[in-house]
Amino acid sequence: MATITEGRHACEGLLSEANFHRSRDNITVVSGAGKLVPGTVLGKLTAGGKYTPSPATGSDGSQTAVAVLLYPVDATSGDVQVAAITRDAEWNGKTLTYAGSVDDDTKKAAKHTQLAAVGIIVR
Repeated sequence: MATITEGRHACEGLLSEANFHRSRDNITVVSGAGKLVPGTVLGKLTAGGKYTPSPATGSDGSQTAVAVLLYPVDATSGDVQVAAITRDAEWNGKTLTYAGSVDDDTKKAAKHTQLAAVGIIVR
């Protein structure tokens, strides 16, 4: 019998958010970011204000985590508009997905601290 692995569901890790979806914003994921799953930790590029997975280090603004993706997107060959959590929410830390360079607990904890600075608490 074949084993089937189910992917992440939209909004799967969202534990709570502010009233009337005040925690959400429509954002633009930058072209070239690739296929992203719900729960991807995002940073905002200083130039242009678009979002991309937040790396451990960098100098383009995206190194600071400021949002969590709510829905799956494919931004491989073009910008994609999508909803994200950008403030005043709680997220299940077990459902977060990080950029490849965020590869140990210390780097993940740094991302959690950055998210907390914008009001996204990782539980």
